[in-house]
Amino acid sequence: MSGRAALAAGLAGLCWACGGGLPLLHPARVLPAGEVRVAGGFSGTIAPGAMGTAIRGAANEAAASGGSVPTDPTFARGALVAASVAPGLAPVVGARVGFGVQAEGGLMYTGRAVRADVRRSFELSDAWTMSVGIGGSGALYDHGSAQVLPNVALNDLTGWGADVPVLIGYSSEGDLYSLWFGPRAGWEHVNIQLATSEPGSTPLGASPVPLSATRFWGGAVVGAAVGFRHVHVAVELDASFANITGDYGGTNAQVSGVTLAPATALWWRF
Repeated sequence: MSGRAALAAGLAGLCWACGGGLPLLHPARVLPAGEVRVAGGFSGTIAPGAMGTAIRGAANEAAASGGSVPTDPTFARGALVAASVAPGLAPVVGARVGFGVQAEGGLMYTGRAVRADVRRSFELSDAWTMSVGIGGSGALYDHGSAQVLPNVALNDLTGWGADVPVLIGYSSEGDLYSLWFGPRAGWEHVNIQLATSEPGSTPLGASPVPLSATRFWGGAVVGAAVGFRHVHVAVELDASFANITGDYGGTNAQVSGVTLAPATALWWRF
């Protein structure tokens, strides 16, 4: 029991100061009615190209500002990426259950956000399946994310979003291994606002610089799982092109580029 307690404490510590993505981590074929699959692992978000350049540019400007709060377009673009894309690593914990009539629902926590979804599958053959789903997500207030940039208070970030994945997948006989791929697109809006104890009261502590960002993204996801009977190991990569527009401290900005979200998890089905 002491070993399990230490493991739980370690995972809780990883939740503190994490970003991570919103992986699917499920095959195209849905679970039979009443069956449950739980998953635990890690996800990450990588911001290469223009997204990474925006964050580095903002960090360099903040370092050269002598302690002042930059609000020009260069810093604003980096702030939008830090808040909306949230580069970093996070634990993943989730569960899915089969509803019957080839339908399934799931709930997943990723450190930065919680995502709930439902989907329906269609058998293309004995081994091939297509599924269509819709998910809704909420960015968590005070989720303990690391401060990627100074004066961008990610601990005060809230938001909501939606996405639509379409998967085509292959499952071997006995579900020894599965492969899945397909397009995925979504939208998310996040805010950083003044924190108060109640509506209309005085802001608590130092006021964060207000931020509002809207992200539209589209891309593709590919994944695989291998295992035996009730236990499988899954890996997945989500690559997308995102466009972010918004406002930081009264400065409007826009940035677009590619994001990558790798993930892995251990499945347990019962």
